[in-house]
Amino acid sequence: MKTATMNNFPDNRRFAFSIFDDTDMSTVENIGPIYRLLDEIGIRTTKSVWPLASAEVARFGGSSLQDSAYLAFVLELKEAGFEIALHNVRNTCSTRGEIETGLETFRRLIGSYPRIHANHSHNRENIYWGPARFSSIGPLYRAMTMLRRPSFEGHKEESKYFWGDLCRSRIDYVRNFVFREINLDRVNPSMPYHDPERRFVNAWFSSSDGHDVHSFCELLSEANQDRLDEEHGVCIVYTHFACGFVSNGAVHPRVDFLLRRLARKSGWFVPVSTLLDFLREQRSFGAISRAELRAMERHWLRDRLAGSAARMMGHLHSAPQSRGPALT
Repeated sequence: MKTATMNNFPDNRRFAFSIFDDTDMSTVENIGPIYRLLDEIGIRTTKSVWPLASAEVARFGGSSLQDSAYLAFVLELKEAGFEIALHNVRNTCSTRGEIETGLETFRRLIGSYPRIHANHSHNRENIYWGPARFSSIGPLYRAMTMLRRPSFEGHKEESKYFWGDLCRSRIDYVRNFVFREINLDRVNPSMPYHDPERRFVNAWFSSSDGHDVHSFCELLSEANQDRLDEEHGVCIVYTHFACGFVSNGAVHPRVDFLLRRLARKSGWFVPVSTLLDFLREQRSFGAISRAELRAMERHWLRDRLAGSAARMMGHLHSAPQSRGPALT
């Protein structure tokens, strides 16, 4: 375990905190209350969207910017200081032409191209996903996913799903590994980072695992909050607010308590790109070392195995809508 980096955040804040909300399964009804809470307590975060209409047959549904009420809600969030990000251009596979249309639709509706992106599920256009994501554990990953591995081709120039050049010209940051660790300085002290072997991504960032309401509450436990504060750390939670955070129009009581407790601390609560811009300026942005990348890949694999076991043991009897997609 690495020693936490000592950061100097704006306004003498002791730690930095943000959230990347994956848009899977989102509607105005099932995420609106959590955003009202975040707005009330002064925590500004990042919400991803699909600019093109969702396909009913896709693995995960949810609203898109083609839904007028949802678009109005997203624009209200933007006006209130929340960041709007990309989670692929729709909830199912998209060819290059569709991706170009989606990016232009995002720019037209939101006012600018997205600065930040996270790959969605099993979409073929996911960039540097599957085995291409790894430098050191690729063979092991292939063996583990041999029977269920889709093809990901967003970085393959010969593919109809290629959009690597568009990613490089439009997107500043792409999400990579997610860890069961609240202080990302302990596992990825060079974040954000460039990986020369994956040239179509300008910069990568890591996240802390809060993929559903259960893992979110575990991550933001009182003890973890206090440690993040003591270590002057950095936390970017990757979550799905549509997965159990709101019931009957009310925020889950444990989530409400933990977020209000966190907001009372001396944290720097800003959208993900704002935080990454600050870290990039402070940390001599450049290529990640092979040693750090190998250590991150091994840590990710251990967390993935532990997370799968925990979900099997602890979530078997939880409501389906409270469980998010598996840690990726």
